[in-house]
Amino acid sequence: MSKLINFYRGTAPDTEGRTLAELWAFNDHQMEDVHDFIQWMVPLRERSQYNPHAPVLPEADIAAFRSDPALLENLARSFARFLRFLGLALEDGRVVEGPDHASKSAVWRSPNHNWLRITRVLTSTRTLGLEAESRAFFAFLDGLYRGGTSGIDARTFGFWSSAVL
Repeated sequence: MSKLINFYRGTAPDTEGRTLAELWAFNDHQMEDVHDFIQWMVPLRERSQYNPHAPVLPEADIAAFRSDPALLENLARSFARFLRFLGLALEDGRVVEGPDHASKSAVWRSPNHNWLRITRVLTSTRTLGLEAESRAFFAFLDGLYRGGTSGIDARTFGFWSSAVL
C-alpha cells in the first residue's frame, strides 16, 4: 500500500509528520501560510515543483480512491475544508457562498498561489472520483468569471476549464 493511501486512511503521516486529520484542523491562517500540505490533501499525477516530497498519484492509487468509499469520504472532507477556506460550501450538489464568503473572498480573487491550488483541487477531485464536486466547483467559478467583476483572468480560467475536462 502506498504512503499516500496510508495517509488518507489515517494510518500514516505525511513527510512532515502530520496526519490528514491535522490538515483538516488547520485554521485559515495555516492554510494560507503553509505551502507543503496541499499536495497531500489533494494529490496529482504530476510531481509538484514546489514540494519535492509530495506524493505523485500512480494508477493504483487512483483506482483505490475510486473504489474505496472511505477514501472518497476523506477526499470529500478535504474538498469541503478547502471550500471553507475560500468562504464557500457544497450544498445540494452545488458550490455556493458560505456565511463568511465576503470576508474570505480576497484570499482567492486575485492572482496568487490559491489560484494554483484551485486548479489542483479541480484536477484532483475529478481524477480521484469526485467528478460531480469538481464540476460544481467549476460551475461556481464559471459564474464568477462570466460575471466580469471577479478579477479572474482568461489565462487562469483556461487552466480551471482544462482541469475539469
